Amino acid sequence: MRRALPELLAPAGDATSLRAAIDAGADAIYFGVGDLNMRVKAKNFTIDDLPDVARLCRERGVRSAIALNVILKDDDLPQADRLLDEAKRAGVDGAVVADVAAIERCREIDFPFTVSTQLSVSNARAARFYHALGAKRIVLARECSLEEIKRIRAETGVEIEVFAHGAMCVAVSGRCLLSHHVFGKSGNQGECYQPCRREYVITDAEREFSLELGRDYVLSPKDLRTVEFLDEIIDAGVDALKIEGRKRAPDYVRAVVGAYRRALDAYAEGRYDESLKAELIEALDRTYNRGFSRGFYGGAPSGEDFVERPDNAAPVKKTYVGKVVDYYKKPKVASVRLFARDVRRGETLLIMGSTTGVVEIAPAELRADDESVEMAPKGALVTFPCEKRVRENDKVYALVENAAPDKPRGTRSSSEEATNG
Repeated sequence: MRRALPELLAPAGDATSLRAAIDAGADAIYFGVGDLNMRVKAKNFTIDDLPDVARLCRERGVRSAIALNVILKDDDLPQADRLLDEAKRAGVDGAVVADVAAIERCREIDFPFTVSTQLSVSNARAARFYHALGAKRIVLARECSLEEIKRIRAETGVEIEVFAHGAMCVAVSGRCLLSHHVFGKSGNQGECYQPCRREYVITDAEREFSLELGRDYVLSPKDLRTVEFLDEIIDAGVDALKIEGRKRAPDYVRAVVGAYRRALDAYAEGRYDESLKAELIEALDRTYNRGFSRGFYGGAPSGEDFVERPDNAAPVKKTYVGKVVDYYKKPKVASVRLFARDVRRGETLLIMGSTTGVVEIAPAELRADDESVEMAPKGALVTFPCEKRVRENDKVYALVENAAPDKPRGTRSSSEEATNG
């Protein structure tokens, strides 16, 4: 007998990603408010946004969880208490927490909470401890293997959430101090500068010579991808699959959530076969990634699980084209001003906005100056059929080939910081 499907939990770093995740089939979303979460550099939401976020999720049958998953200091406690109070009042379904002070507040106001991976739960005794405190669910440490996950689930009966896809940390879950040591920015408070993503050189202090540490970025792990063995994770008895990526773009969220939705539905219908796995792997290869790894699911990673380039390893990337200036509802036609580059008929475009979410389209017809054209130049006002409604000021991007970086070794990609996590 097949197991019940785990919940598919998606990241929402902003309103556009929130819409994209819901449209792609997420069962639940997690999001941050302000700066008391592990993705301070994401756009995030405000306290005033909480009722709208909760209402949208409720209307679409999606569970919502506020991420308050940082280590708290005394000065943070009033803000943390207010966030939890307002989230419950707004109708948010629960919180993801990483500090006993946050757990205490959730208990005081009877607000469901999940224990974050930041607390490094990697054994049944720890899981039972937090469950006794009232935790509805435990996000296990990423260092747990499939066998360990099975054992913890079997021995405790606690709801178990695991990561299914996204960036991996080089450190033990919740215990990295490198960013704080080097830059004075704490990863445990959501400010990580990600020094692990850089290339390093060893320098001899006495003889003043240096050695590059091989061809890899030795502290930067590849991204996690589990779609090819997702059935094994489901069979381990997990209750939720979490996609990492509150700092990744809305089109990434849409594509990844959509791929795992397809995988889960296929599993439920008994058609999760090698052909579908290959199709989903190909689709995920085209999303932002640093290369892919099985993480710790099959045991400790090896040297093959570290990246070989500092930026996006996908064969395609998006480039800014322009903005939507109008949408004509009856003929279902979008009007776009090309501010940044030309566009060709049939080229894949992504249209993104906070109400629209993400719309992907390859226009079969392109018009400029009331004439059908093969290519519209930069600066032109173009129109094309678009079945799904888009909105004024939605941003438009084109998917283009992503060439390998041409930069001196030892330097750092400026795009990396903006797209991590």
